[in-house]
Amino acid sequence: MDLLRFITCGSVDDGKSTLIGRLLYDSDSVSLDVLAALENRPTVHGGVDLALLTDGLRAEREQGITIDVAYKYFTTPRRKFIITDAPGHVQYTRNMVTGASTADLAIVLVDARQGVVEQTRRHSLLASLVGIRHFVLAVNKMDLVGNDQAVFDQIVADYAAVADQLRLPPVTAIPLSALLGDNIVTRSKNLAWYQGPSLLEHLESVPAFEEATSGEPRFQVQFVIRPQTDDYPDYRGYAGRIQSGEYRRGQRVQVLPSGRESVLEAIEVDQREVETAAAPQAVVLRLRDDVDVSRGDSIVPVGSPVRVSRELEATICWMDERPLWPGRKLLVQHHSAVVKAVVAAITHKVNVRTYGRAAADSAQLNDIVRVRLRTAAPLVVDDYQHNRATGAFILVDELSGDTLAAGMVEAVPSGQELEPEPERLAQ
Repeated sequence: MDLLRFITCGSVDDGKSTLIGRLLYDSDSVSLDVLAALENRPTVHGGVDLALLTDGLRAEREQGITIDVAYKYFTTPRRKFIITDAPGHVQYTRNMVTGASTADLAIVLVDARQGVVEQTRRHSLLASLVGIRHFVLAVNKMDLVGNDQAVFDQIVADYAAVADQLRLPPVTAIPLSALLGDNIVTRSKNLAWYQGPSLLEHLESVPAFEEATSGEPRFQVQFVIRPQTDDYPDYRGYAGRIQSGEYRRGQRVQVLPSGRESVLEAIEVDQREVETAAAPQAVVLRLRDDVDVSRGDSIVPVGSPVRVSRELEATICWMDERPLWPGRKLLVQHHSAVVKAVVAAITHKVNVRTYGRAAADSAQLNDIVRVRLRTAAPLVVDDYQHNRATGAFILVDELSGDTLAAGMVEAVPSGQELEPEPERLAQ
């Protein structure tokens, strides 16, 4: 069975945790001991509090809100799922970005009584920025508006304007009640005017997006293996995870940023040699020649389109209480590669209400801004929209090691691609 990762988005109290709890509960994915514990804590309406299945922190249960990202797993006869329950509060926007970065599908929840609100727009923007390919508009709490089709149709029309502004792929709209279970696992007679699939039926039928295995081959070295023992006197392997695409033995490759070329002599998976390996497998690559390769270097096939640059533009979500300003020095961590960088410019800030661009000379907590970065050493990157694995990075404080921002490479300015470094070619 294939795997679908999805995230629930939306404003606080739209019912995201309850929706996930209902999915797990009605699909018989809750263990008996957890089920017994829930049934011992009845709610005012006589049922169980399904939100407790995901709201595990004490503060979350006390306040009735989601604070941290929670992950849940379940399986149906047709598919495996990983669910990300993201917080709805504005102050926890950074947590939502973290959860959305690996999702294939976003369920955007809207309270039928409130309609499309600012946080709906913010989460939709963030989901589009991190490259989510499938969207579901889940209009929740339909029971509280008398299951009125006119209310549903108006919300669908309002969100269509949002989707058009963000250029989202086609959005599937489903009316439901997470509390009562209407249209969650099976279609409900309470919403007989709706003729589409239930939420679970739709999740089971969405095509799995094979981005990792279909993209250009990318591999970044995490560790250089040199046993230097009597059994393996000349062994030199490069361990890491294939980020995208496929590698095959005998392939001619180059090490970046140096540009040195060699042949892929062997591929090892679980200490066994294989002919081919593909993302997201963890592998050890061995080259025919003794080439200077270090942690953070990339090994890609010769001829593969790739960018090596010391300057790039990116959209970032600023996650620190202290503001960001041009000229600030920090670290760019691009998987295993960590390089010093300076913020050359903040070109604009995104207005989450209108999706327009506004001039900005700084970035505050949860701001979404476009920046230009200059790095001390070249990075091997792709545009995020083309490759989520190699187009993503984080910004880190040099002194404290705190994560400051999540970034997505938008473009490398023309003329900034670098030729292989002469000093390394001479080695």
